[in-house]
Amino acid sequence: MTTNALTFPRFFPRPQSETGIWGWIGTVDHKRIGTLYGITSFLWFLVAGVEALLIRVQLASAENTFIGPEFYNQLFTMHGTTMVFLVIMPLSAAFFNWLIPLQIGARDVAFPRLNALSYWVFLFGSLIMNAGWITGDAPNGGWFGYAPNSGVTFNPGLGMTYWVVGLNILGVASIAAGLNFIITIINMRAPGMSMFKMPVFTWMTLVTSVLLVLAMPILAVAGIQLQTDRVYGTHFFNSLAGGDPVMWQHIFWLFGHPEVYILILPAMGIVSEVLPTFSRKPLFGYAFVVFAGIVIGFMGWFVWSHHMFTVGLGPAANTAFAMSTMLIAVPTGVKIFNWIGTMWRGNIQLNTAMLFSISFIAMFTIGGLSGVMHASPPTDSQQQDTYFIVAHFHYVLVGGALLGIFSGIYFWWPKFTGWFLNEKLGIANWALMLIGMNLQFGPQHWLGMDGMPRRIYTYAENMGWEGSNLAASIGGFILGFGILLFMINIVYSRMNKKIAPADPWDGRTLEWSTSSPPPVHDFDEIPVVVYRDDFWFKKHPETISEYYHNDHDVEDIAPSATQTAEEHEDDHGGHEGIHLPDKSYYPFILGVGIAIFGIGFLTNTYVIAAGVPIFLWGMLGWSMEPVNDPT
Repeated sequence: MTTNALTFPRFFPRPQSETGIWGWIGTVDHKRIGTLYGITSFLWFLVAGVEALLIRVQLASAENTFIGPEFYNQLFTMHGTTMVFLVIMPLSAAFFNWLIPLQIGARDVAFPRLNALSYWVFLFGSLIMNAGWITGDAPNGGWFGYAPNSGVTFNPGLGMTYWVVGLNILGVASIAAGLNFIITIINMRAPGMSMFKMPVFTWMTLVTSVLLVLAMPILAVAGIQLQTDRVYGTHFFNSLAGGDPVMWQHIFWLFGHPEVYILILPAMGIVSEVLPTFSRKPLFGYAFVVFAGIVIGFMGWFVWSHHMFTVGLGPAANTAFAMSTMLIAVPTGVKIFNWIGTMWRGNIQLNTAMLFSISFIAMFTIGGLSGVMHASPPTDSQQQDTYFIVAHFHYVLVGGALLGIFSGIYFWWPKFTGWFLNEKLGIANWALMLIGMNLQFGPQHWLGMDGMPRRIYTYAENMGWEGSNLAASIGGFILGFGILLFMINIVYSRMNKKIAPADPWDGRTLEWSTSSPPPVHDFDEIPVVVYRDDFWFKKHPETISEYYHNDHDVEDIAPSATQTAEEHEDDHGGHEGIHLPDKSYYPFILGVGIAIFGIGFLTNTYVIAAGVPIFLWGMLGWSMEPVNDPT
């Protein structure tokens, strides 16, 4: 064993420890980091759910005084922020961490320590963003943080400073994770796995990671400008001092619409894995589904100003963004028809994962159709800032992203844990979530068309909105009970373990070829890939001729790589003792240093200076660690 150039003080245990809290703090195992992402984001999901239920209690009746306007503003701000940045994105990251090395036949991600750093920065950024709940000064300017309302002139407390500092720190985590997965997918695929033999989930992870790396710096520009406006008195968004508040909207939505696809593409990838498995046939139109995802990622950069049709950009800009918004619906429609084609004449097994995936298609289609309506500037002008908009994006993010994520949870849970979730409780969980979300968000369509504004904390009795709002509030509690049932399912299934084999669903992709749960090194031998869905065809060689009708088809999917598994092993560690990176506390220490920098902007500049030695300790210690300690 080689000796690290920098050693830990004695109050740290040895970094090789696998057990207890120190084993988790020092871990660089992609599966453990995926678990940390999953647990942390689910806890924030519960927080966001409580915030949403408080909002629904307030709106259940007219002229309600259950909560006041300031607390209401804090609730809807932090509910939206938490769901977007602390729930949907990191839940997707949990799947990325767990599955990408397994799906491409790798033993780990390209940069395990960077992967660990992304989690710790995410954790500390999320805590800073929510610290206002403890200090009594939670953010209150909306998850979109529109200037000048988010500036210190109109919002003098610390709340929006918590928000923007936390957001800037979260951006560091997202960029680090995105770069890591791009390099992992491009460079670490198993021998024979060309790009168009990759699982669709891996493809959607790649597209999402590219969007993260390109979009988060845009948000960072706006965030740094707002942070300096609030902390140091600059005037980027102060029109009286030469700034431009509309510039915030342009920068934020230039990030914000690729962000929509950062949220939904992973769920599309999950559904593209679940449907073929439980339809007992390959994905219909694999190439079309992959290219549709790529096109969505590309076109997502050209639609941002449909969020700004009422700003006054003029007919030329409105026309251009209306056309691009209509066009981006085309690749989404391609995916939907291919998913339906996959199920057509398939031997469908309606278990919990499959039911969530089918519901995803239906709910996301509803959300997509209402989204196309907003491509028309006159229609959007009527619906702008009404509850119709709220209904639209909840059908996309709850009916779409969240249902897709729950499909993935039930699908891969046996692989993650080695035991099944209870199917009866799972189907009840699905039914309650589906009924609850439709009852909660369906009535908001006609509330919006009837003129109910969003972001109001109460309304008059004579508006005729009470019945629909009461139904929506009841739906919210049904949805919440569905989430509670999911947690009950975990506890019940853990206590009454039904042990899962390595391949419980007769899966198609490589993660099912290793044990459940996988070993630390993922694979005893790196697989060699011959076909797309290679694991399936190795189990069912008689089906090859059914799906590949002539020699030309087989040649198209035969391995182009000449590298053998043995050569691949030599490149990535060899057979004699599988080499994996050691535990390391330096990502955690570096994350603490970054968090202290953020706290300094909220408290005192001297605190920033106090973070410098911790930051340098983490950075220099990391740089002097051995890349790979032989075992």
